Amino acid sequence: MSEPAPPAPAGRWLAGRLAVVTGASRGIGAATAAAMAAAGAHVVLAARDRQALDGVAGRITAAGGRATPVPTDVSDEAAVERLFARTAGLGQLGALICAAGVLTSVPFAGTSSATWGETLGINLTGTFLCCRAAFTAMLPAGEGRIVNFGSLSGVYATEKFPGLAAYNVSKYGVIGLTEAIAVEGKPHGISAICLSPGAVDTQMLRRANPALRPGLTPDDVAELIVALLDSPLAPVSGANIPLFSNA
Repeated sequence: MSEPAPPAPAGRWLAGRLAVVTGASRGIGAATAAAMAAAGAHVVLAARDRQALDGVAGRITAAGGRATPVPTDVSDEAAVERLFARTAGLGQLGALICAAGVLTSVPFAGTSSATWGETLGINLTGTFLCCRAAFTAMLPAGEGRIVNFGSLSGVYATEKFPGLAAYNVSKYGVIGLTEAIAVEGKPHGISAICLSPGAVDTQMLRRANPALRPGLTPDDVAELIVALLDSPLAPVSGANIPLFSNA
């Protein structure tokens, strides 16, 4: 039997809430999980890299936070079902952050079906699977908050870079998915927003484009997510928020 969450202090929606963070082994996901735990949330950490995930969980607990690592491949429907079954055993889900993603830079003519499938499978289908499971889990409580990750690469009329066809398409899809979730979530008190950052200083970006100078850090994005979750989200549900470089 799960323990009841303690009451949240005034102005801190996150305190005492249960939240799932995907892509939590590194980068934006790890930074966001740590920031949410520091704000009082019990974070369920999901990613494929078990060792890295355990490291993030260890740092959170050492700092006095609550973290439960659950190794998960978000592109695998059965694995996602296991993740949310484990989460259900911990209490009522309050928030989902979908930060899992891959980026493979390859010329369009050389984009293999395998690369296309992996990119859309993790970035778009993985987000769909997690959002669907979270949405279902949030329904009984009549509230919930979902934050998805698009990209400036998936925003109309922003600069595009060669080699990112699959990535761009996946992020356009996440933005549209978020809008659809917001529409269906409104009668149930479930809000969904999308963040679309530009260059963030992550291992994924450095590997894909070493020459690109990032203007945001994972901590910058994590701080924004915590501020958004601690604010009323319903009025902006369905919005896509572009995050331009500070450089």
